[in-house]
Amino acid sequence: MPISILMPALSPTMEEGTLAKWHVKEGDVVSSGDVLAEIETDKATMEIEAIDEGTVAKLLVAEGTEAVPVNTAIAIILEDGEDASALEGFDVNAESAPVVEAAATVAPAVTSTASEKPNTQPATGSRIFSSPLARRIASQEGVDIASLAGSGPRGRIVKKDVEAALAGGAPKAQATLQAMPIGQQPAIDPRVYFEDGSYDEVPLDKMRMTIARRLTQSKQEIPHYYISVDCELDALLQARKDLNAHADEGVKISVNDFVVRAAALALKKVPDVNVSYAGNAVLKHHHADIGIAVAIDGGLITPIIAKADEKGLAAISAAAKDQALRARERKLKPSEFEGGGFSISNLGMFGVKNFTAVINPPQSAILAVGAGEPRPVIKDGQVTAATVMTVTLSCDHRVIDGALGAQFLQVFKRHIELPASMLM
Repeated sequence: MPISILMPALSPTMEEGTLAKWHVKEGDVVSSGDVLAEIETDKATMEIEAIDEGTVAKLLVAEGTEAVPVNTAIAIILEDGEDASALEGFDVNAESAPVVEAAATVAPAVTSTASEKPNTQPATGSRIFSSPLARRIASQEGVDIASLAGSGPRGRIVKKDVEAALAGGAPKAQATLQAMPIGQQPAIDPRVYFEDGSYDEVPLDKMRMTIARRLTQSKQEIPHYYISVDCELDALLQARKDLNAHADEGVKISVNDFVVRAAALALKKVPDVNVSYAGNAVLKHHHADIGIAVAIDGGLITPIIAKADEKGLAAISAAAKDQALRARERKLKPSEFEGGGFSISNLGMFGVKNFTAVINPPQSAILAVGAGEPRPVIKDGQVTAATVMTVTLSCDHRVIDGALGAQFLQVFKRHIELPASMLM
């Protein structure tokens, strides 16, 4: 069957290229590794090579053609034993047509005179180079193509290598990136950029895979927007000091406990932020069930303080400590970390001034809390010092509009700066 040669994607972001020059003409016999054409992008000049043997039947794109979209057929090659009759009825764009991803050697783009020639030294890397036909046969026969030694140029695996492996009993393939669920596959396998032996490959556990899937889903499906506000902490810090000085033994209130309490009260006063998007409906939650992001070995988990709006600071503190401990020991029940209506991610203990957080579905908002630090502020026309904390609210714009998010932060800020209001 004829082979379609496509305009290759020579970088993860490439959408089109210029076919600068053909190195072959119709009727030429080519072998694996022969240079077929030069492709120009905005960053480099590249050569594409033949992967299998054959005869150039048609050049579909003329030299000098600009803006040729990636995956457009630029030539057709006949396999050994085929003649022009094989082209009758052949559709270069048909899904059944074999497609060759032409190999490329990269030459950095330069500004040159007529006497200068671009550097065409082949780039090296750890990518497994193989022809589409070899990959197809390996996939059909369950052969682990990564275990094969290629006989093509630069070790490219071609059809005869797979056939030889089948004859000798090749190892079966393991899971590949293509077999991974959507949301876990990177846009491009990063192994293509690094040489073998320059990194350690650590398989992901189920938790890390779940994090990858859920956060990818969140950023793809949820239209995030972000709003920030600065909160003065001096009154809160004094209140915390006084409470801890007179608290029962074993009770120690943290700044984060105040943050959870303030967020819970703000959700009760601005209930339209305490919601979940359900496609054809909005779920308005009766209670402020607040998740607290906890870093654990190998990942992140968000245990939920249920009905935080009904808990005082001591109860919030006790629940947060208990759940953080059991989270690190991986003893939480699914009901204790799934769902919820709102989350808080606090990186202040690491000295982080401000950041943005990714919404944790099915929630519609998450509050990123930075470190409290001394900053100059203006009061009554005078510059003075205050301990200031920046918080940033990430909102799902499908259900929380900007003014609504700002209203929530206004109430939250009032509670933080006037901690006695949390008693009302």
